[in-house]
Amino acid sequence: MRLTLAQIATGTDKAHNLALIDAAARQARAAGADLVVFPEYAMYEKAVVDASFADAAEPLDGPFVTGLRALATELNIAVAAGVVERSDHDGRPYNTILVVGPDGGTLARYRKVHLFDSAGFRESAWIAPAPSLEPVVFTLAGTRVGLMTCYDLHFPELGRELADAGADLVLACSSWVPGTDKPEQWRVLVQARAIENSYFVAAVSQAPPVSIGRSLLAGPSGRVEGELGDAPALATFDIDPARVTATRARNPALANRRYVVGRPGPASGPAVRPASTA
Repeated sequence: MRLTLAQIATGTDKAHNLALIDAAARQARAAGADLVVFPEYAMYEKAVVDASFADAAEPLDGPFVTGLRALATELNIAVAAGVVERSDHDGRPYNTILVVGPDGGTLARYRKVHLFDSAGFRESAWIAPAPSLEPVVFTLAGTRVGLMTCYDLHFPELGRELADAGADLVLACSSWVPGTDKPEQWRVLVQARAIENSYFVAAVSQAPPVSIGRSLLAGPSGRVEGELGDAPALATFDIDPARVTATRARNPALANRRYVVGRPGPASGPAVRPASTA
């Protein structure tokens, strides 16, 4: 599969944001991409999440997503983008990654599980947490693709759940808040999720000033295979699931593990260490 990471800087003008997505998607298609990936909150973004996100929210048949569907159909490309999804059950909307297929249909929808209640921010005051903890994985161009969002990178359990669900590649759509040590944490966490699960991690972030940029792809051994700076830009990569298989054959850590959080362990061994009888 050919993948383009589209590092853009969106704001509060949804029509302008859709125009940015349109321009980047056309460049990705010209590069031969099967999938173009945009950051978290590509639909609507500002430095601090507040009540305006609920005002900006739309259902998945609203005008913004309708525009995404039309674009994907016109270009015959899959599009993944962060949207603010209206909730029918909560005054707070969802922070959602929507993947639209080349036919305009929905390939996947992931609502953010771990809201950014950290470093003085409280995303959960304005955004509803996902009602489901099930990992979201879809198939495109022979590749199994999993989804996570920004702060989810801090939680290795989700990365492992996506591995167990068959992901060859995980998209980490983000708006990584600037701050002390944040660029280093971003890079290390992306590499760590790739290393411990032996899959690709494609992490795309908003560009400054709201976020840090520095979108990157880590391969299944953890090596950074390409990285952007802080300006809006695109990067295109070829993803070969055979590399995931080969990496797991060399380092069968997933098969060797003895701890599994929240789910039954592999048939080859116990999920947890037996209690001591001493």
